[in-house]
This record gives sequence, structure tokens and C-alpha cells, in this order.
Amino acid sequence: MDKNTIWAIVLSTLVIVASYLLLPRFFGKKTAEAPAAVEITAEDTQTNQTEILTDTMFDEETTALLSEAEEVEEENVVPAQEEKITINTGVAEVIFTTKGGDIVSYKLVGHNDKDTNDFVQLSDSISETNRTCALAIGGAESKIINEIFNYEKLDANTILFKKTFSIKDSNGKAHSYTIGKKYSFKPNEYMFKLDVMIHGTDAAGLNYNGTAYTLRTSPQIGPHYNQKQSRYEYRQFLAYNGKKVKKVNLASNLVKQYEKDFLWGGIASKYFMELVLPTDYSILGKPTYSAKVEQNDYANAQAMIERKSYSGTDISDSYYLYFGPREEKSLKVYNVADKNAWGFSGYKITEALSTSGWLSWLEVILKWGLEILHKVIPNWGVCIIIITIILKMLMFPLSKKQSMGSLKMQELQPKLQAIQKKYAGDQQKLQQETSKLYQEAGYNPASGCLPMLFQFLVIFAMYNLFNNYFEFRGAMFIPKWIPDLSEGDVVYTFEKSIPLISNLFGNTLRVLPIIYVASQILSGKLTQSMNPGGAGGQSEKTMKFMTYGMPFMFFFIFYNAPSGLLLYWLTSNILQLGQQAIINKMMAKKRAEVGIEKTPKVPKNLPPKAKAKQKK
Repeated sequence: MDKNTIWAIVLSTLVIVASYLLLPRFFGKKTAEAPAAVEITAEDTQTNQTEILTDTMFDEETTALLSEAEEVEEENVVPAQEEKITINTGVAEVIFTTKGGDIVSYKLVGHNDKDTNDFVQLSDSISETNRTCALAIGGAESKIINEIFNYEKLDANTILFKKTFSIKDSNGKAHSYTIGKKYSFKPNEYMFKLDVMIHGTDAAGLNYNGTAYTLRTSPQIGPHYNQKQSRYEYRQFLAYNGKKVKKVNLASNLVKQYEKDFLWGGIASKYFMELVLPTDYSILGKPTYSAKVEQNDYANAQAMIERKSYSGTDISDSYYLYFGPREEKSLKVYNVADKNAWGFSGYKITEALSTSGWLSWLEVILKWGLEILHKVIPNWGVCIIIITIILKMLMFPLSKKQSMGSLKMQELQPKLQAIQKKYAGDQQKLQQETSKLYQEAGYNPASGCLPMLFQFLVIFAMYNLFNNYFEFRGAMFIPKWIPDLSEGDVVYTFEKSIPLISNLFGNTLRVLPIIYVASQILSGKLTQSMNPGGAGGQSEKTMKFMTYGMPFMFFFIFYNAPSGLLLYWLTSNILQLGQQAIINKMMAKKRAEVGIEKTPKVPKNLPPKAKAKQKK
């Protein structure tokens, strides 16, 4: 390589490194202004609230539950210290705290987190000021309720929390409210129900700038990941409006209100998510998504769902919440009432899946092919290799047609140049004669673009599928080397961090990205061998950069990529090498038949005039 090519590679590498280290410090930071806090105090429970709780706005069951809980308060059996209560549904182990009646742990049974040697924790980054399913009186910026609630475990899968408060309105006048939170679960279901019940002693209702209260998802979704190194992991805000789902990737320290209407919303990662689905979406205000850094430089990923203000004494709001895998087989059961214990349907929550958008149909076909192969060969890594081979075989005719089209274009070049010279001053005549030449030669200029477009669409769909397919999570290909197709391969793990290198790549040595870069360079060299003379000048430098510089850039991008994705790219590159060798031989034979010679090699050290003369 000459000096210019080396400098291009070095400078490109420096730009990538700088972007990884510096850009997050200067961009994407936006914080919301905090208004005056809503003052909430636990009220003296000696006053008789039981009579008030018979208001007809609550159903009989709710009235009875709140009345029983109120009687406990009247007897002054108020817990002095925080308590923890556990419910196990078979698919989730849920731990509640009496502080706010919130969730402090939500582990998905059967979904392992190798970093903690435990189940995946969906209630991550829990703190004194931020918990799962916490309520805040007022908007998203308000502090969560932190008082100790009374509770009653109604059965093995149902728990009720309740507390009476004195809450000041925007004018400073205090009102008495009894707040109840009832969680209901079904065995072996990822979906559960939360009822939020509020009773006021007068008809003041709750209104803080148009909002009554805010319900929160978890501060962050597990498994915990390194945001600087795991660039193929992400956190998304989801909002569905009845037609399509809006997906917004969250940047650190960003707090932003979603301005459009929505039917349900939540937070998702590549493999897990938390959705909030109200039974009455007309009560929803504007949701807010937050990525504030609250815990040890680890940004939140939280949706805060606002409930519109109301007037009157009582409200009883019901929310269904899906806390579980972001996979089709777990989500689609909630599209059909007969398929789930809740009889839940009509919300199209499969729209929350990570797909290729308008290319989803192609992704469905590829996924179907993978699953058929897996029934015969129970190794997802082998299935990736086989389906890549099948796709390459199917697309070989397109690659051949594209290459032969470029050869046909070379054959027509002398005639095209003659036409361009002859009709240089008449653009209309030039187009007519050029079109006539193509028709006589039986050549369609677009024929080379269509195969390339189709291959691009397939590559895009494959990329999204292999980067997000839930079945790859924890799937082993080769023991010890590739134990998990959803993560990078492992050759050796350094015990100590290496300055700069560990910040970029972590402490794990991987070999798949190295093999991938080598295959990219070989593929570029083989493609370049079709025209070994090159174009000279700036074009030749560009070609060298594409051959040597781009693969090294990809090395930085793909180093921590999921091994399933890299396995696809690597297999595709190796097969491309074979295909390109075959196509090169076919093109060489065709050149000989039509009398097209390869471009003569231009010596590097000739003066510009001599180079131009030799090319002629």
C-alpha cells in the first residue's frame, strides 16, 4: 500500500475511535425542567373512611377490598418498617415492597443472565426514588410516592396495597385521598393486571397541569449491559397509535415527552420489553420517556405514562402490563382471547416486535426457513450457515447477470463514446441514439441495478433477523468458542483492563471479526483482479481504500457484534469469494469471445502525461 492509502486508513480509524469516546459526551443530553413538587403526607387514619368507600363509582369487589384495608388502618396496625412480599407465577418471580406498593424485583424464570448467574432482571436500576410500577401524583417530573402502604395478599396471585394521604392541590388546599394498587397475576402468563383506585373525600379530583398521576415502568430493563461496548444492544421507547408503532432509540440523559396520541406504550430492548396497555386509552395523557443517568453512569430506559386529570370522588383505572420476552411466540397469544388466561385481545402487541419495517414479509420468510432447518438440525449456528448457502445459490444468477451486464457495457463503450462525441451539443439526439444503441444490443442499463437492489434487500432483512432473533439468545454453536449466538465469540478473556483498548472492545479477545476482515480484503482483491490496471489517480486511491481501509473500519464496528450476525457475514463472504472466482473465469472467457481486453496496467511512477498516454 502507498502512503496515501495508509494515511486514509489511519485517519478513518482515528475518526471512529474519537466518535466512540467523545460524541456521547457532547450530544443527546436534554433534561426536563422540574416544576413545583406536589406535597403528599400520610393522613391520620382515625377518621372513618369506610362509609365513604361505598360510593357507587367503585364496584362491589373493589369497595369491599378497600374497606377491609381501611379497617386495618383504623386499628392503627400501620407497618413501621418496609416489608417485602414475593409472588411466583411460574414464569416470573416478583418481589413487592410496601414502600409505595411498588415492584423492586421482576425476574423472568427460565431466561438466564450469564453475567449474574441468575435469571434476567426486568426491574433494573431500582432506587429509593425510582421503582417499577411506582405512582407519582402529577406529571412525569413528580417524585414517586414513598410512603409505607398497608397490604393484603388476597390469594396466591393477587395482592392489594392501600394508603390514605393528604394531598395539596395547586392552590395549596389539602384534600384527603385513599390510594389502592391491586396487582393480579395468572399462572404461567407474562401479562398481569394493575388496578389503580383513588377515592377522594370531596369532588376535587386530581389536576396538576392536566395530569392526575403518572405510572412508571422499570427504571431500566435487564440484563445489565455496557453501553459503551455493547453497541448492538439498545433501549427503545414504544408507542402504538392503532396503525403503527413508533420506536425511538434512547440516548443517554434524554428526557422527552412524546407529543402524539397513543393506545399503549412501553420500553424494549433487543430481547425483552415492558408494555403498558390501559383498558381505557382515553384516560391517557402524553407519555414521557427518560434516559436520565441515575445509577453509576448507567442510563435509565423508562416510560412514564400519564393519566389525565379528573374531577369527582372516585376513579378505578385498569392496566394490563406485559413484562416478558420480545419474541413472536410469547406475544401472539395475546392477539387471540382464547390463547391466554386473561381473555385478552385486540391490542396488536406483536407490533412491538423488532422487524425490518416494510421488509417484514421477507424477514418472515427467512425466519420460516431457519425454523424448518432447526427442526432437522438442532443447532442454530449450522442453520445460519446452511440458509446463507441456500440464499447465495439462489442469488448467484443475479450476481452473474450483474457482472455480465458490466461486461456488456464495456463492449458498448467505444460506440457510446462515438455517439457522445458526435451529438455533444444536442442532448435530445444524444439520448435517442444512446437508447437506440441499447435496443440494438439488447442491453438494459437498469438490469445491473435490479439484482444489486434485490441482494441489498435480502442483506438488510438478514441483518435485522440475525441481530434480533430471540432464539439465538443463549444458543450455542461451538462450545467455549461461540457459546451464545447473540453475543460475540470468546477466545480469551483478559483479567485486567487494557488502557484505551478495553474501553473500545472490552477485555475479550475475539477471532470472528479478524477472520471477517481477512475475508473482506480477499473479496476486494478478487473483485479488483477483474480489472487489474485500475483507473489510476484518485479513482485508484479510492479503490485501494475500499479494498483495505473499509474492512478495518468494519473491524471496529463489528468487533462486539453478535456472533450469529458475524457468522452470516463471514459465510456470505467466503461463498462470495468462490462465486467471484467462477464469475471471473466466465467473464475472462466472454472477453476473449467478444475481443475485450483487460485494461493494461499503468506503472505507478510515471508522470501524469505519460500515464494518460499509456492508457490511450
